[in-house]
Amino acid sequence: MLRKTALRRSLALVLIILGAALMFLAPETWAGLAILTTGVSLELIGIALRHRDSS
Repeated sequence: MLRKTALRRSLALVLIILGAALMFLAPETWAGLAILTTGVSLELIGIALRHRDSS
């Protein structure tokens, strides 16, 4: 995957911020549920990248 630590950290941070923004801005409709799910997925991917970085 990504071998460079600085790039992986930057990507993880961007994904976490983007996921949080999507979760915060999701409307209360069915489309909002899809946006919320996407935000949660991005957060999990970002956290997984960060976790891999610390081990």
